[in-house]
This record gives sequence, C-alpha cells and structure tokens, in this order.
Amino acid sequence: MSRIACDWRLTLGRSCVTYRLVCALLPALAAGVTLSAAELQPRTVAAFDRYVRATEAQLRTEPFLRVDRLSAQRRTEALAMMRRGELSIDVAKTLEGDREIDVPGGMMHHWVGTAFVPGATIDQTLAILQDYNRHDRIYAPVVAQSKLSSRDGDRFRFFLRFAMKKVITVVVNSEHEAVFTRTADRAEGWIHSMRIAEVENPNTAEEREKPVGQDGGYLWRLNTYWRLLARDGGLYIQWESVSLTRGIPTGFGWNVGPFVTNIPRESLTFTLETTRKQLVRASGNDTR
Repeated sequence: MSRIACDWRLTLGRSCVTYRLVCALLPALAAGVTLSAAELQPRTVAAFDRYVRATEAQLRTEPFLRVDRLSAQRRTEALAMMRRGELSIDVAKTLEGDREIDVPGGMMHHWVGTAFVPGATIDQTLAILQDYNRHDRIYAPVVAQSKLSSRDGDRFRFFLRFAMKKVITVVVNSEHEAVFTRTADRAEGWIHSMRIAEVENPNTAEEREKPVGQDGGYLWRLNTYWRLLARDGGLYIQWESVSLTRGIPTGFGWNVGPFVTNIPRESLTFTLETTRKQLVRASGNDTR
C-alpha cells in the first residue's frame, strides 16, 4: 500500500474517532443547563443569613475601612497602591469566634475592594450610587437594565438586570433595597437583595423567569456594602460584596466552576473601577 493511501486512511480514522467523540458529547453539552440545575434549600438560606448577621455585626464594631484593620506594613502598601490609582482587593471571610460558618448546599463569596480618588466628594459619589435609573448606562454591560422602584428618604427600592458571561452567559432579574446613612466625613449604603430570578431566553419572545431558587444557581443572594470616607485630600471608596451561589457539581466544573468562582471578584473589580473612573471625571482629575 502506498504511503499516501496509508496517510489518507489514518486521517480518515482520526476524523471518524473525532466525529464519534463529538456526537457522544453533544447530548451532554446540550443538556448541561438541565443537568447542572440546582435548588436553593432552606438550610442554605439559613446559613447565608447567619453569615450576613455575623458580617454586619463585624461592620458595626470594627474600623470603618478594612484597610485600617491591616498590619502597619500591609496598610502602608495598600494606601500607596490606591494613591497610584490602583484598587486594593482582598478576599474576606467572616468567622463566628474562631470557626468558619458552613454553608451546606451552596458557596459563599465574600470580597472587599477599596479605591482612592483625590478631590472627590461624598456628594459626587452618592449622586452616582443612588442614580438607579441610570445604572444600566453607568455600569453597562454588567447591568443590562435598571430602574428605581421607590424612594423614601435614604431608603431605595430598585430593579437591576445583570448579564454575566464566563464560558456561559447568565441573565438574572433582581430587586434590591438600599439604606444609606451619612455624617460629616463619611457615608455608607447597605444593600440587600430581595428577589433574584434567572432569566431563560432573555430578550426574545420566549423570555421567562425560572422559578426563584430552582435554576442554575449562579446567583441566589447578593448583599453589598458601600463605605465612603473623606480623608487625605480625597475620598476612599470601599465596596464589600457577600453573595451566594450553588456549589460546583461533579463533571460540570468546565462551565459552572469559572462562573461561580471568578464572577464575584470580577464583578466587584468592574463596579469599583467604574465608580472610580466616574469620580475621576467628576472631580476634574481626568488627565486624558
């Protein structure tokens, strides 16, 4: 047999193997969302609420900015980083005493980031954070839709549609309540998710919400905490997020894993950096 014929048969054989492999994988890939569906359990919600209570108790008693809780050396490094226009971002974990809080049936994601904007003010920042009718423009493309539902003084109810992409794309509708407080040199906003529903076939005639808590489990809860402190000739902006997702099911780490582990940090980074850039422009320090 000629070498050309042997090469042709070898190539054909490899193609057949590849074809059979793809055919075998297609049903699993097509059923990925169904196979990886999750259900939010009462015990998972109870654990999240317990974690939030412990975190909020900590917020009430410890220094206003997390950077001020660091050792002297780490604090100096973090402040120098922020004054260069960079973000200081760290993973956080709330303990009860010396023990971790177990979250059965889910994963907790706790991140905190801080930025510094020379010349920025609390008023400028609150004008951005509380402009919920424009969050879909300010924080696009992560926020695809936004609307202020109601306001009573410093208490806000609002709607956000998040569009999140990491290997797969997930869209969720969410409703939140925010309560802001302020003194002379500082302000803070505590924001709790009231309802989160994953959207199936978004932006099509077949669009519908999946039953709350019976979906892909990519975002079940999201609480965030803004802290603003006027100091050192500018404004420190801290954003802390505590979110709840499903765990990573066996065999589906390729699509679920990157989403539930990377999206929380990336969302915090994007939101904080976008806010910082908005303030740089508003405070007249944009040198571009």
